[in-house]
Amino acid sequence: MTSDQTSRRAFLGGAGAVALATKAGAGPARKVVRIGGRPARVIDVHGHCAFKAVEPIIAGTPLARTIQPLVIFGPQRIAEMDRRGIDVQVLTVNFFWWYAADEALADRIVRTHDEGLAELAAAYPGRVVALSSVSLQHPQLAARQLERAVRDLGHKGASIGGHVAGESPTTARYDPFWAKCQELDVPVFMHPNSAANIAREGAWAGRGGVDNIIGNPLETTLFLSRMIFDGVFDRFPRLKLCAAHGGGYLPSYLGRSDAACVRDGADCANAKPPSAYFKGQILVDSMVFSEEGLRHLAAEVGPSQIVYGSDLPYVWPDTIDIIASSRHFTDAQKTAMLGGNLQRLLKLG
Repeated sequence: MTSDQTSRRAFLGGAGAVALATKAGAGPARKVVRIGGRPARVIDVHGHCAFKAVEPIIAGTPLARTIQPLVIFGPQRIAEMDRRGIDVQVLTVNFFWWYAADEALADRIVRTHDEGLAELAAAYPGRVVALSSVSLQHPQLAARQLERAVRDLGHKGASIGGHVAGESPTTARYDPFWAKCQELDVPVFMHPNSAANIAREGAWAGRGGVDNIIGNPLETTLFLSRMIFDGVFDRFPRLKLCAAHGGGYLPSYLGRSDAACVRDGADCANAKPPSAYFKGQILVDSMVFSEEGLRHLAAEVGPSQIVYGSDLPYVWPDTIDIIASSRHFTDAQKTAMLGGNLQRLLKLG
């Protein structure tokens, strides 16, 4: 992520952060989301955080940066969760700038993140669970990091970006990481960062913040397509992956993807149509921001494959009420999308 992108995101979140502080000071009551008159547990797969403790580790290296206060998790985030009715938030450190680090530095960075996440889970019991944002550029190391995070620290899975310096993590080189995810039976949350692996230099210049609005779902779309067409889901049939931002554009164009492998020269490694992987292995979050968008997403992938996501602390329309008030779903489907699907995926009590 460029400094301009970081500054823009911090600016967009700043107004929200002020609002959160005001709300927190007022001590708002915790909202209870009800479906069919009964309380529904809301679990959020898409929460950002970062840790100041990493700054001295990367000082004096090309990776040096200042961690913005906005993404530091604390009482203000809990207050906003209470205001929205979020019972549990899944936290990840997911800008993935450390993908440029060598093994020794990358391990120190990820260890710092993982231990910080474990401390947050202990400080806010029942409100926070964590995913380890591993060093995917070193797949063997990433597998070891994930095992430590899950077995020793209680993390519930992994979080990754959509590429490693432009390389898709779908070749055999990355199989040790995917194999470890399957062995541990934990899911992977994929979060993009403006499709730097796709866009030419200067492509995102101009109005509208299109690096985020278009770039993020575009990166997710390419990542999922590579995971399918390169056969990763076939090599690891018990692998579960959740893609941010409604799975990008792929769910809306699955018919075209399903037709891809019958064309000359497609050279697909997948054994099933792309749409079939959305019936079990691929989940998506709810960040499509409209009732019709959610209805269409569910029509393509099924309500069982949708989980709630907020993108806190960044300011986006929230989808809790869109799910809860929708005319298109049963109470059981709404309850599942708000929390039940993710509760099963992460094996939460």
